[in-house]
Amino acid sequence: MSRTSHALAALAALALTLTGCTSTADDKTLPADLPAAQTLLADGAKAMAEVKSAHFVIDVNGKISGLTLKRAEGDLTQAGSAQGTASIEQFGTAIEAQFVIVGTDLWLKAATGGFQKLPLAAAATVYDPSAILDPNRGVAKLLTSIKTATTKAKETVDGKETYKIQVEPDPVVLAALIPGVGAGVTGDIWLDATSKQLVKGVFTIPAKGSDPAGTVTVTFTKYNDPVTISAP
Repeated sequence: MSRTSHALAALAALALTLTGCTSTADDKTLPADLPAAQTLLADGAKAMAEVKSAHFVIDVNGKISGLTLKRAEGDLTQAGSAQGTASIEQFGTAIEAQFVIVGTDLWLKAATGGFQKLPLAAAATVYDPSAILDPNRGVAKLLTSIKTATTKAKETVDGKETYKIQVEPDPVVLAALIPGVGAGVTGDIWLDATSKQLVKGVFTIPAKGSDPAGTVTVTFTKYNDPVTISAP
């Protein structure tokens, strides 16, 4: 496999990841009208475990060591299938690609040429895309591993009433979703006030070596909308 194809394979798998928390930490003093983070995150984990499909967008700002992904957008299912577009930065150049994942197969299509079929295992060391909506491994798992959490506010995000929760994710669990991250990551997540599904997550990645701090933003919409994903 060429270096570009290998990078794109890693990208397509990574593009399906992200985001994100039941909290084991107690809230600090809260305004009377804000629910405790522990309760919200427990409800969020339950809600995310029941999701069958979703539309996602991932945006990476800054240079994050070990993370070449710059942007990804697409649809995915609890069964692990996914399709969409993604962009990585390789040797200072942005590479755009379309991807389709069905079962253990990955198809990639760069700016020129048709789809190239690759084994999904080529990207397994970066991320297992079948995990994102898996109740035992994906977002629901992340939502049960937050080290500390505090409900900060009730805000409107993309027209939805949400609760904003400041979190410190477990670095081991988060590293499976954002390769290259270590300790010290902090973030905010927004859970739908009614459904408790994850609407948005913003994670700040600490500076590392010559790389300054960066952020990874993930948004989810169209929960449980009908999605048909098939091999190209």
